[in-house]
Parts: sequence; C-alpha cells; structure tokens
Amino acid sequence: MQRIAFLRSVDIQRADPYIHGIAPALARLGAEARLFHTHGECGPDMFPGTSERLDPAATPDEFVERVRAWGADAAVAISLPDENALRDAVVKTKLEALGIRTVMTPLAATRVLCDKWETKRALGTHGLTTPPAVLVDSDLLNDRALPVPAYPDAVRLAAQDLGYPLMAKPLWDSTSMGIEFIPDPAALDRHLAAPPAAHAVLEKCVSGRLCSVDIVGAGGHYTVMPLIWTGTAGGPPAFTFEDLRYVDPARGADFGPTAQRLVDLCTALGVEGSVNVDMIYADGVYHVLEINPRIGGATTLSIAAGGLNTFAALLDILTGTWPTRSGAPAERFAIECLTANPTPTLLAELRARIDLVTCHDLIIDGHNHGGILTFTVNPGDEQRAVKELTELYERTGFIAVPRLDKIRRLLTPAGQ
Repeated sequence: MQRIAFLRSVDIQRADPYIHGIAPALARLGAEARLFHTHGECGPDMFPGTSERLDPAATPDEFVERVRAWGADAAVAISLPDENALRDAVVKTKLEALGIRTVMTPLAATRVLCDKWETKRALGTHGLTTPPAVLVDSDLLNDRALPVPAYPDAVRLAAQDLGYPLMAKPLWDSTSMGIEFIPDPAALDRHLAAPPAAHAVLEKCVSGRLCSVDIVGAGGHYTVMPLIWTGTAGGPPAFTFEDLRYVDPARGADFGPTAQRLVDLCTALGVEGSVNVDMIYADGVYHVLEINPRIGGATTLSIAAGGLNTFAALLDILTGTWPTRSGAPAERFAIECLTANPTPTLLAELRARIDLVTCHDLIIDGHNHGGILTFTVNPGDEQRAVKELTELYERTGFIAVPRLDKIRRLLTPAGQ
C-alpha cells in the first residue's frame, strides 16, 4: 500500500491537530497521503502529505478520476456534513469496484443514516428511545403530486397527537440547518401556509440537555468515544457552536445501556469508520435525535478527552489492525468554545497558561465566526486553569463573560 487518498469537504484545519496523528502510521506503512478536498486551504503544515483541490460541486465520478489519476491504492473518507458523507459513500462504491479499498460506511447504511425518518425506524428496531414524530410529505403540501386536499389537516391532527411544542426538521439536512421551532397550532398553520420545498420530520420537542457521541470502528468492533455535552434543548434551534461544548469525566455514567444499543445498531448496519450521534438527555433517558454517517463537528473534542485518535483509527481499519482499543472513556475535561480570532500573541498566552489543543478561526460557508478554542484540564488542575483563564480575560477580554462563567461553573465543584 503506497498511496492513500483522504476525501474531505470542509476546511482541514478543523481536524487540527489530530489529523497529524496519521503520520507515524504512514511512516510504518511506507505510504504517502494526499488530501482531496473541496473547501478551504491546505498548506504543507496542515496535513501530513500533499493536497489537491476539487470544485465544491465535484461529482463522485470526478473524485474517482482524480483519485485514480494520482494512483491511489486505498482511500479514507473524512468529510462532513451529511451530503458529503453520501458523496463519499458513492465514491467508495465506485472505487472498490476498481479494486481501491475505501474506509467509509457502505452506501446502503449511509442512505439510512442521512434520512432522518429511516434513522428513526432503525433506532426503534434496536430499542433506542427517539422523540415521537411524523413524516411530512412536501410534494403533497405543495401540490406536486396526486392532489390530496385533506393532507394539511391530516398533518395538523398528527401534530395534535404528538403534542406541542414541535420541531420541523428537513429530512436530509444536518448541522441544525433548516430546523423550525413550532410552539403551537398557530405556528404550524403558518408553517403549512408556506410549506418547505423538501420533506420534513415533524418531531416532538424534548426539553433537556443536548449531547453527542462519536462511535468509531468496523466489523462489529466499535469504540464509543466520550460523551460530549453541547447545550440545552427545548426551544428554537441555536447555532451549533454558540454554547459551551465539553466533556466532564464525572458525567454520563448511566450511558452504558444506550451506548451498547448504538453499537448493536452500528454492527447491524455495517458501519465502517466513524458516526456521530446527537441526543437529548431528559428525565434519565437518552433520546436519540439522529446519527450522522461521518466524523462529527466535535471529533477533536472527543479525541482530546478520550485519547483515541479517530483519524489514526481509520487507518487501523484500513490496514486491518483494528481494534486497537475497546473503549475510550473520558480521562480529563475537554472544553470547546468560541473566542476572539486567534493572533500569535493570544496563542502564545494560551499555550503558556492552559493545555491548549487548538485555537483557530471558525469559518463556515465563508462566514468567520471568530476563533474556536479547544483545551483540556486534568483532574486536580481545575482551580489553576480557572485562575489562568480569568487572568487572561482580565488582560485581553479574549472570551465572552457568559462563556467564561460557564467554564468556571464546570470546573469549580459546588460549594467550593
């Protein structure tokens, strides 16, 4: 195995620094890597190999041709969000037909996990709790198919059975895009009066704590990464990175049974690589919202907390040396939040004061959201970390006060 292609959509900087963890494995294999990406820049310091840029609208066949032209012996998919995961699953099918082994969940399973309604059906089959919902057909709402005048009333009655508040979620979108909060029947009337162009899932809105988990593996051997807490649920959707996202080693002790059912589902679907599971924790129950057939937006955070490098694990799957670990429990606090755009001075200060994982500009669809900061805190070091962050804030104002307060509360035990 001499050449390994990595398939990517979003900026590779969001995989920093752990993407560099594949370098030792590449050296052992005597292999070189090339990143085939559609977004962002990729300089020689950002990926342990070369890179090749494709148009964001590149088709699966164009990916296949570029990968073949380079002479790849194998490929690994690390794209997100879901529409690019589906593209990579198609690319996998085409590459493997040509004898080029590709680490990615197979197309049939990827289609199930991209489709929120099919995902719900699969979750129910495996005994997992998911909020009650109804599938809403946009073709019938928009008179694009057989005329069914009673269909809007059927949706209203279904909503009444589910109970308000509700969330209308596009069937195929991800990263919280296109979700509409529907608090009451009047809001549903407004929603139906201007019906969405795409099919949607009308789902009971559950109030609780948002959380997610990555699951990595293949062939019935899966590692459940640390549980990540990402905000609150029960109202209008918020920007994915708006709240503090963190791993707390003391939380999630009751997640084991849900984790095992998720592993059983991954085994049944034949998941290969990594999936990301979004959930709401309410009344002692983990309500599974969706499973994204790809690495997650918080993969860096889960690696930082648990110590298992997802990107290196994908190479282990490729080379047949997986599994290398059976579990990745949280070993330390890992925290991620928005901050000021990083400058060399701020980065130097952060490195001197805390266990910095990464801090870089967060650019999504061309929009700069400021900086995204990820750091870890070992047990017993909480007070020092809070002191250092507070002092740095007082000098620079590098973080919003509400976020700093949340970090303080997380790291300071009650009553201390």
